[in-house]
Amino acid sequence: MEYQDNGTSGDPDSGTAEPLLKKVYYEDCPGCKQEQINETRRGIPIIEFFFIWIVILCNGCKQDQINEVNRGIPIKEFLYIWIVTLCTTLPIASLFPYLYFMVRDFHIAKREQDIGFYAGYIGSSFMFGRALTSVFWGVVADRYGRKPVIILGTTSVVLFNTLFGLSANFWMAISMRFLLGSFNGLLGPIKAYASEVCRPEYQALSMSLISTSWGIGLIIGPALGGFLAQPAEKFPNLFSVDSLFGRFPYFLPCLCTSVLAMVVSVVCIWLPETLHIHRENKKDISNSYEALEASPCGSDLKDNNEGTDKRESGTSLFKNWPLMSAIIVYCAFSLHDMAYSEIFSLWAVSDRKYGGLSFSTQDVGVVLAVSGCGLLVFQLFLYPVVERILGPIMLSRLAAILSIPVLSSYPFIAMLSGVTLTLLINCASLVKNVLSVTVITGTFILQNNAVPQHQRGAANGIAMTGQSLFKAFGPAGGGALFALAQKRQRASFLPGDHLVFFILNVVELIAVLLTFKPFLALPTNKLQ
Repeated sequence: MEYQDNGTSGDPDSGTAEPLLKKVYYEDCPGCKQEQINETRRGIPIIEFFFIWIVILCNGCKQDQINEVNRGIPIKEFLYIWIVTLCTTLPIASLFPYLYFMVRDFHIAKREQDIGFYAGYIGSSFMFGRALTSVFWGVVADRYGRKPVIILGTTSVVLFNTLFGLSANFWMAISMRFLLGSFNGLLGPIKAYASEVCRPEYQALSMSLISTSWGIGLIIGPALGGFLAQPAEKFPNLFSVDSLFGRFPYFLPCLCTSVLAMVVSVVCIWLPETLHIHRENKKDISNSYEALEASPCGSDLKDNNEGTDKRESGTSLFKNWPLMSAIIVYCAFSLHDMAYSEIFSLWAVSDRKYGGLSFSTQDVGVVLAVSGCGLLVFQLFLYPVVERILGPIMLSRLAAILSIPVLSSYPFIAMLSGVTLTLLINCASLVKNVLSVTVITGTFILQNNAVPQHQRGAANGIAMTGQSLFKAFGPAGGGALFALAQKRQRASFLPGDHLVFFILNVVELIAVLLTFKPFLALPTNKLQ
């Protein structure tokens, strides 16, 4: 799609000039086809959509009435967003409940207190690999399309996640996680895809789907790992010690995730492409609306040899402060979330004499599954409404501030036992995960609004690189911090796990401060 001169302009000096631009769609361009589909959809408020569906479910409606409601929201495309994000998220955190025991079985830690230190390296290797390749995959997505990168990413989960489950030693585990992260560059393109596949009024919902699926994956993944790890010990009637799952006790959860990734890879064959690919040569449109929007100074842009959309140089992204400030805020919150994800599981399974909960992997799985159900309800039904009222920035600030007292309560919850402990830790985990995903969703919206479509892949690639570097430090730093806390149970200032959750809150507070001016800048206008 382009905006071109329609030949009806008047005298520019007279002040009576007619609109110079009109939309031109290209027949073989998948991006143009998707925009035409979006224009035919009827936009209705999110809250009205859910209200109408409640009426449908209660009273029943004819199929044509249901089709009229669904015509507004691209449900099929949203389903693609959901399953692809879930596929890429599950292997990220599914290892956390059993990582402590996996490192212990590798016999690389000389003391029990050092297990968290080595566990941090395995957790960080994925993010380090993704940090090295995210910009590359973003550029590929901008040049060749979102779909090829997404399919490659889901296919890499099938291969490397399976091999990780078969790891026989510490170094094989690190290598497989590193390769999994290096080829898993689809989160940036799926964020760009989510902003392109729907009308502007549904962008909050589409971004909410990503963060919801991401949050659900970070909860279901550990729950899956907690329930299915060490199956020969938990289900001796189904799995013998001499079987494949007995010899590789952490293979079953990885296999389940890989099977899902294989199904998603096949389904993505029918994923509609949204990138504009114009193969015919076009005349110069340096005065087009899109060129003016893409260039703050209104400078001329030149067509490339393939006649594709106008491209600014990659360096312009780094000069785009609304984008870069949003990415830095996103990275700060991501560091906190990744460190929390690893620390929570390590803290929950550690012994009570070290300030932990003495939970089994199955107990951790139950807590995270409960959090996932609550997170799903909030993000799908409440977040779009609240975001429309407060806006993404104010809502993110509020959620981040509320998470600080929740985290501060964790060491005191560990002093409880029985039903009281179970009830409070489930409530605290649910609230913390809801608040975390709310913050991340807001940063997604800010990033995609700061750049035009043809730069969203690269922009999200930069965001994923920064996020991955911060998240690579998260598990390593979190594991080292947790190991340090285990050794200072009797310290006079911030003893034991009080130190861990205090540091997490400091990181969260710094991230909140970054959301204020003059650091965080907003784009002067929304780019499509």
